[in-house]
Amino acid sequence: MSSTLILDAAAIQRALTRIAHEIAERNAAGDDVVLIGIQRGGVHLARRLGASLRQILGHPVPTADLDVSMHRDDLDNQVAPAIHPTVIPFHVTGKTVVLVDDVLFRGRTTRAALDALNDFGRPRRVQLAVLIDRGHRELPIKADFVGKNVPTSLKERINVSLREDGGVDEVRLEKL
Repeated sequence: MSSTLILDAAAIQRALTRIAHEIAERNAAGDDVVLIGIQRGGVHLARRLGASLRQILGHPVPTADLDVSMHRDDLDNQVAPAIHPTVIPFHVTGKTVVLVDDVLFRGRTTRAALDALNDFGRPRRVQLAVLIDRGHRELPIKADFVGKNVPTSLKERINVSLREDGGVDEVRLEKL
């Protein structure tokens, strides 16, 4: 399997900083903005965006973790889904929720996240921020904030490695 470096640590940081500025611009004062990272890939990215937004807006932006495993439409294809904790220590009703994920592909994880989010209240609006958009959508889902668009074939995979998971900050395109 061959791989090509798409983003290194500095490029990931630049993309996240740009996304944070775009979130701040689109959401005025940002008083009602909360970030919810989709387990697993989006959790660390949401925390990093939260730190950047704190500097930009001058106040903390609440962050949370959302597991979508039990809301997926492919549960019957798995022996047992990997369940990760959902931690949402605030009310989402009336808030602008920015869902954060590492890679947007077919759109099914985002659909599951929207279903899971409804269990916690009714946000005023939901926006989607992703580090990588690789195309191939099966559902009518589009990210509001994108770090990098990477057109791929179905015989390729995007691998996001983050230091918080014990890796190095990099995004690679892998040919299967």
